[in-house]
Amino acid sequence: MGRVRDNNEDKFDFFEPEEPGVQATKGSLYAVADGMGGHSAGQIACELALKTLIRFYYSVATSDVADGLRRAVVEANNLIWDTSQIIRERSGMGTTLTAVVVREDSMTVAQVGDSRAYLIRGGEISQITHDHSWVAEQVRLGSMTEDEALGSPFRNILTRSLGTAPTVEPDISAHQLQALDTIVLCSDGLSGHLAPSDILRICDKASPSAAATQLIEEANDRGGKDNITALILNIRALSPVELETSEQTSAVSSQQTTSAKSTNCEESKERGRRWGRRRA
Repeated sequence: MGRVRDNNEDKFDFFEPEEPGVQATKGSLYAVADGMGGHSAGQIACELALKTLIRFYYSVATSDVADGLRRAVVEANNLIWDTSQIIRERSGMGTTLTAVVVREDSMTVAQVGDSRAYLIRGGEISQITHDHSWVAEQVRLGSMTEDEALGSPFRNILTRSLGTAPTVEPDISAHQLQALDTIVLCSDGLSGHLAPSDILRICDKASPSAAATQLIEEANDRGGKDNITALILNIRALSPVELETSEQTSAVSSQQTTSAKSTNCEESKERGRRWGRRRA
């Protein structure tokens, strides 16, 4: 919770498959969403987005991560849009969505809205998503500076979001990973108060769980005008998932019957050790 709002419309979720075949073909999925809409509709939009994203991504029969992720985002948008049209109290609800799939030494990112993904490598931080907001577009066009965008009364106007229109086109990008990389997913409640250099400073000096807590505390100390979510992944090591030939052949078909389920932090750490990529 931030310092101003009386309810929290941020959410995060993740899924790390236990089955080696699914891990090898689909990877692990992590996502952050920031909802919008009155009467708790933003909370519902976030919940629908994340649960649908995970369920659909792991059920669609394709080993193409980018294609599967794009289709899962579209499916989530369709459900939120349809719900908002059927239920009057949910009219206008929507959410941002920043999702990453980590598979062996690659990361695929899906972006809708102004939540963000950062990559920290070798003491440097880079934003690997583009905000879908009016002020961000003005900055990219050269019509506004970063400082002007931060102080603009229009900074919360989104040009793209999930569930507010019958169709959506997510940005999809792919990135190679290296050992010791850190990935930070966050809502604008964090990035609106902390500069990338602040995020780098905290993440470089603390474990993922401690860094997440410190980031949220510092954003609240600076005003906490919005709710704040930070999800941090450390890539401790990279190694391929070893599969038997028969398992490789059946991996895609087995995805159709794989049901997504939530995992706690201790379980995820244990699986990380098992598959050679520790995350916290």
